[in-house]
Amino acid sequence: MLNLNTNNLSGIIPREIGNLHKLEILYLQINKLSGSIPEGLFNISTLTEVSVFFNNLSGSLPSASGYWQTNLQRLNLGQNNIGGVIPTSISNSSNLEIVDLSINKFSGQIPNSLGDLRDLEYLDLFVNNLSSPHLSILTSLVNCRYLKEVILGDNPLNGVLPDSIGNLSTSIMELELHNSEIRGQIPLGIGNLSNLNTLSLSGNDLTGSVPTTLCDLHILQRLGLGLNRLSGSLPECLCKMSSLGLLSLYYNQISGPIPSCIGNATSLRNAYLNSNRLTNIPISLWSLKYLLVLNLSNNSLIGSIPPELGNLKAITSINLSRNHLSGSIPSTIGDLQSLLYLSLAYNELQGSIPESLGKMISLESANLSNNILSGTIPKSLELLRYLKNFNVSFNRLEGEIPSKGPFLNFTSQSFMGNGGLCGSLVFQPCMTRAFHHSRRSKLLLIILVSLGAAVMVLGSIAVFMLRRPRNRNIPTQAESFAATTLARISYIEIERATQGFDQCNLLGSGGFGSVYKGMFANGMTLAIKVFNLQVEGALKSFDAECEVLRNLRHRNLTKVISSCTNLDFKALLLEYMPNGSLELWLHSDDRFLNMIQRLDIMIDVAFALEYLHHGYETVVVHSDLKPSNVLLDEKLVGHLSDFGLTKLLGEGESIAHTNTLATMGYIAPAPDDIIDDTLLQPEEIDFNKKLCCVTSILELALNCTAESPNERLNMKDVLANIKKIQHEFLCR
Repeated sequence: MLNLNTNNLSGIIPREIGNLHKLEILYLQINKLSGSIPEGLFNISTLTEVSVFFNNLSGSLPSASGYWQTNLQRLNLGQNNIGGVIPTSISNSSNLEIVDLSINKFSGQIPNSLGDLRDLEYLDLFVNNLSSPHLSILTSLVNCRYLKEVILGDNPLNGVLPDSIGNLSTSIMELELHNSEIRGQIPLGIGNLSNLNTLSLSGNDLTGSVPTTLCDLHILQRLGLGLNRLSGSLPECLCKMSSLGLLSLYYNQISGPIPSCIGNATSLRNAYLNSNRLTNIPISLWSLKYLLVLNLSNNSLIGSIPPELGNLKAITSINLSRNHLSGSIPSTIGDLQSLLYLSLAYNELQGSIPESLGKMISLESANLSNNILSGTIPKSLELLRYLKNFNVSFNRLEGEIPSKGPFLNFTSQSFMGNGGLCGSLVFQPCMTRAFHHSRRSKLLLIILVSLGAAVMVLGSIAVFMLRRPRNRNIPTQAESFAATTLARISYIEIERATQGFDQCNLLGSGGFGSVYKGMFANGMTLAIKVFNLQVEGALKSFDAECEVLRNLRHRNLTKVISSCTNLDFKALLLEYMPNGSLELWLHSDDRFLNMIQRLDIMIDVAFALEYLHHGYETVVVHSDLKPSNVLLDEKLVGHLSDFGLTKLLGEGESIAHTNTLATMGYIAPAPDDIIDDTLLQPEEIDFNKKLCCVTSILELALNCTAESPNERLNMKDVLANIKKIQHEFLCR
């Protein structure tokens, strides 16, 4: 036996170790060893255990048939950089019970010869680049009757779960196949694995419904089916799974009510059912007194939050955001003494913020934004010493903002969109009571006079929205993120999210910096605009974007989620647009926008400009409008971006007299270059209809580029014209 584990050894493993012909056990784990494992090691016939995990080993394993003639029972090579294929001849070590090759760089197919290891109990190939056509490895493992754990997640296995999965050993306790490019339905036979306590199939492309045979897994403790395309309703029989502690079904298409019997699942500790189509919360759910985490965000939940919420004595995290919950926040919420995180944002909650919220002594984050809450912010919240994030923006709150305790660290972003709030954080001094009452009658008169006009305007908007050709109110991933993350993000978090600003995450570069795709620890994806402070004007561009975007809010403007700034580094965290820029779609051979989509995007951009020019207290001139600065979300909704050259006009200034600040080298195309030849084909049935539409758009474009600025249309008229053109096109 040679045991040198958990030291600070570096360098290579000497090849002479293969001369130890009586060696049985070798422990070199948790060191800093590099290079490859000497091939001679796998020719020592007496060898029973090899453990070299958590080193910097590389190279590959010997694959010649003469190797692996050993008595190996345990092989642990995990958390290294070993690559190449897993040799088929590994099955020559027929006594193997434990094989751990996880977190390496193995590639190619998983050898089905692993199924010849009759004593195999534990197989861990997690985080490699391995495949298995038709998932044949699962079929081959049927022969391993002592199998207890199979961990193949985070590999591009790429296949459909075979029915033979139900023939795996009944002794199997853990089956992890997450993030493995698995598609199709979950086989009914999976219910035969009666000793299973962990099943993870999340992050795949599974479809169909959740099979009721899963409920036959009576001792299952952890069920992970999130990030798939599962549909249908939640099976009632889930309530009978008395050992179930983790239920993860987030980001699927599960619909209907949560089963009314859910209160019977008394072992449930963590429930992640967010981003589905669930419609109601049964009263029995609030009886789960040992529940720790409840995430039901981004569903279609209706109804109110009952007083029974206060029964969740052990709860640490509640997220009910992005639903249609109404009614008031029950005062019993103050009984949740262990709660750390609370989000009720983007609902239709009314009434006041309960004073009892100040009793939630453990609370670190509370998001009540985008509701219809009224009244004042309770002074009792000043006692919440651990409160770091607080957001009540876009409600109907009034009165003085508390100024002590955690409120010393909050910014105006936490309170924006509440016209009645006052205090230093919103730059609005609080009026005295007498002055306030003296103005009440005047305000009432103004409100009554305005009400009639407001009703007419809202009615017009409602009619227009009902007739718009597509749904644009689906909340984005970034909006959910923004609801809870208005504080600044650290440089370390950004570095991790971009994998050290790896080029594979680079979305694009511009004059003032680069934009990266960032995946954060909570699973959210954002675009991160990093400014190159060595470039002249970059700092000014950063300040300009911050100045503009912190005050602007519109569905067709790219949303700034947060920022990171210090002396050497400045970045903006933006809503990620998975469909890239309009320029990409207009000049790509494998992407195409039809006429309706193009009209929709034109309207999106026009809405954004109309808001910038006419919908905000200060006229905002973008100054760099071009296709690459129009970004498209997952629904191909257009969002105007890049406000680095934006100009805020002072009183008396006119849009017509602003200087041209646009990107150098960008020149608007001639009229004869702008018609996409794939859009208009003479043989099309709708050719004349499309030609008429294109002609109208060109005519409008020419009116926007009149030589005299005073002869050009303003954006209100432009928007009205485009909507008219769209209406005529759809109705022809």
